[in-house]
Amino acid sequence: MTEDLDWKFPVAVAELPEEGADYELVPDEKIRAVLARHVDVLAVPQLTARLHVQPDGRGGAEVTGPLQAAVRQTCVVTLEPFDNPISEEISIRFAPAETIAPETDGLVDLEAEEPPDALVDGTLDLAAVVAEFLALSIDPYPRKPGAVFSQPAAGESGGKSSPFAALEKLKGRQADEND
Repeated sequence: MTEDLDWKFPVAVAELPEEGADYELVPDEKIRAVLARHVDVLAVPQLTARLHVQPDGRGGAEVTGPLQAAVRQTCVVTLEPFDNPISEEISIRFAPAETIAPETDGLVDLEAEEPPDALVDGTLDLAAVVAEFLALSIDPYPRKPGAVFSQPAAGESGGKSSPFAALEKLKGRQADEND
């Protein structure tokens, strides 16, 4: 992720109603272009997040809801660009920084519940949440639907299937030149 986002959607937890509040984030084309660079894809043609922010009564909040998007990526098999759909369920908790216990020994208990993220001045940024979940849901090895990798036949690689066959040829040429 190379670029700081200018996209912000702050929500002050203290101003939330007891039943929570619903938000729909649909960034415009300019913000989607910045997001594409931020998450290192060709483009983000579509992005919608419908989020519910529920206060927890202790100064924190929980954010839940679906993220629907499409990211344009390059297929690792055909090297052609294609739109890869993303459907992710967002679920993240926030708490005041002073209530979050610091990690003491550096060990992580994989069975323990994930600690909440810290609020900044009593506020959470829904745009940052959406950008984070978008980045985490992108396939690092995208494959266009129907794209199938077929290994070259033995005859296509010069008769040798070893990855060192090219080096062996070079070694043979060097021996010929030295003679």
